[in-house]
Amino acid sequence: MFSKDIDNMQCLDDAENSIQFYREIPPVVKKLAASCKEYGCFDHLGSIPIPTYVKVVAVIQQARRILFPGYFSPTAINPANLEYCLGQEITELFENLAAQITLAIQHECFQARQSCTRCKSQGYQKAVKFIETLPAISKMLATDIQAALDGDPAAKGADEVIFSYPGLLAISIYRMAHELHQLAVPVLPRIMTEYAHSRTGIDIHPGATIGKSFFIDHGTGVVIGETTIIGDRVRIYQGVTLGALSLPRDAGERYRNVKRHPTIEDDVIVYANSTILGGETIIGAGSVIGGNIWITESVPPETKVILKRPELVYHGNGKSRAAPGKKQDTKARKSRPAAKTGRPAKTVKA
Repeated sequence: MFSKDIDNMQCLDDAENSIQFYREIPPVVKKLAASCKEYGCFDHLGSIPIPTYVKVVAVIQQARRILFPGYFSPTAINPANLEYCLGQEITELFENLAAQITLAIQHECFQARQSCTRCKSQGYQKAVKFIETLPAISKMLATDIQAALDGDPAAKGADEVIFSYPGLLAISIYRMAHELHQLAVPVLPRIMTEYAHSRTGIDIHPGATIGKSFFIDHGTGVVIGETTIIGDRVRIYQGVTLGALSLPRDAGERYRNVKRHPTIEDDVIVYANSTILGGETIIGAGSVIGGNIWITESVPPETKVILKRPELVYHGNGKSRAAPGKKQDTKARKSRPAAKTGRPAKTVKA
């Protein structure tokens, strides 16, 4: 009993001592609240509407349940109840998406102090137009899944690709966000693709134009800029950047509607950690860009761009020696025949 009383007394003392730390919080709260009245503080206070991040993410998840029936649904779906389940999901998606689009349009109107633009009517109109694109998005994603199966020997089947490939997740969300971007919906497309970015490490701007059968292998660190144009059957690997050249400080206004990112034509492969920059840069159809390449100028069709093989030096036991291996072949390596012309690919050493 005596030791128990001592323990209780110690607990009471600890509780009383901890109170002093709570007293340090109110002054911090007052300073933060006061800072929101100063210039340069970014907050969103008052009655101006704004989309809800959690609800936008819920829209993404609901759209994925529709685009991949049976994969992400909480209940089993079979051919007998498919139309019923899709009808219920699509109706809810329409309502939820319309509400978030309306908030996004209202937010833009309030910020710009515009006169009434019938935001709710616009929200419903744009939501139903998005719903109408779902069959086309589904067809595009089917080609993306097949591209993963064709391009990755590790892929055991479509189920594995749909459930676990980060590239397909990022592409799926991009294709949804791109349609909303095309409908001039504010804010929402970027929220969607940045959610994908946070989940996968793949950053695709919703304004980019990407053709069918697109495959991102592994994916971490991939960046695809706003004005990038990608053709059909393109494959890229982790760490690839399709970006803009260095821009001046006032680039936000001067280059807002200018093509700043490259064009990647059909059947191109870009290997890991390569960087392709500039709005005038075109990678010609059928070309292969090797790993760790830096490109700021156009590449002709059916061309291989590779780095000259570096010499590795091994240090150990007080000696140094060059890496064993065959002598570098100075002749251009031949690649597969050109798809259309039948000509062998050119090889360019970076």
